[in-house]
Amino acid sequence: MPGTVTITTPAGETFSAYEVKPEGTPKAGLVLIQEIFGVNQVMRDLAADFAAQGYHVLVPDLFWRQEPGVDITDKSEADWQKAFALLNGFDQAKGVADIQATITHLRGLGVGKVGAVGYCLGGRLAVMSVIGTDIDASVSYYGIGLAALVPEFDKIEVPLLAHIAELDKFVPAAERDEVLAAWAGRPGITAHVYAGQDHAFARVGGEHYSADAANLANTRTADFLHAALAA
Repeated sequence: MPGTVTITTPAGETFSAYEVKPEGTPKAGLVLIQEIFGVNQVMRDLAADFAAQGYHVLVPDLFWRQEPGVDITDKSEADWQKAFALLNGFDQAKGVADIQATITHLRGLGVGKVGAVGYCLGGRLAVMSVIGTDIDASVSYYGIGLAALVPEFDKIEVPLLAHIAELDKFVPAAERDEVLAAWAGRPGITAHVYAGQDHAFARVGGEHYSADAANLANTRTADFLHAALAA
């Protein structure tokens, strides 16, 4: 059954994470990294999906320093205004530190390897995690602001899978191409561009949801995670 656990930072601060355990022994741990809407129903449903694949899943509440327990939909202008306000006030470096604390918590449960999957803001943090944490593998869905991370790509030493929306309204084409060029030929990094797709094409119920593109991306993710974490 789903529940909530408490994660403790090295400084002794605490925050919550939504937890879903698989049936039987987990084949690995997984940190699921939120969009700008907090740990909402979309993230909880994704956690259930990954747990059904055999992963012990934690979804850390990364906005806890601003407002614990953020749970926003994407259905109104007020929702978007609040989400962007939280994004603009979010300290991403501290967010990565909280992801590391979540990884450490999972390792302490004896789950074996630990991976991450992130969406939107979480897609950026998923890339930052392969640069700045001891994660074993990571998946980024339509990460925002990745071009700013190009100078740090040399630090990537673990497998990374990226799903890129060709027509992402939050990622200029020039920035997308800069990131793809920087990743080209790097061992362990795989990037797929989804033609004709906009941001959040894999968010079920979202404005730009595409079942075909989402199913393809999710199948690639499942295969990648199994190979990197459980094979």
